[in-house]
Amino acid sequence: MTSTAPVSDLTAHLGFWLRTVSNHVSHAFAGKLAAKGVTVAEWVTMRSLYDQAPMPPSRLAEEMGTTRGAITKLADRLIGKSLIVRKASREDGRAQTLALTRAGAELVPELAALADRNDAEFFDHLSAAERRTLERLLKRLVERCGIAAVPIE
Repeated sequence: MTSTAPVSDLTAHLGFWLRTVSNHVSHAFAGKLAAKGVTVAEWVTMRSLYDQAPMPPSRLAEEMGTTRGAITKLADRLIGKSLIVRKASREDGRAQTLALTRAGAELVPELAALADRNDAEFFDHLSAAERRTLERLLKRLVERCGIAAVPIE
């Protein structure tokens, strides 16, 4: 059975434009991070641990809005790169905590500068008022849709 309703163009959807911008911003940032040997998910994990006391993987998973299994995989990769450490908890030797190594803590500001530079490349052509409006609208959508997970991919 054929529908007689008109079919909207791809470009008629806000989601199309949002995804177009998001993909370009994200891919450019992923490339900058890859040059430093880090993925976006690893960056988010490291930034979440930065300036924090060692924390259990379960708390990190909760803060990032992801699963403990995903955190375990990320932690294993970052441990392999000597950017974080997994230690027994001081309060409960059976529990484990995650923390940045010195190398990880030194790398975070450098990666944050890449994130700032990436944002500037895509959004500096907007006026300050336009940037505030865009940020306000995006935050409103996140809140209204109940989005809690930190984007890691």
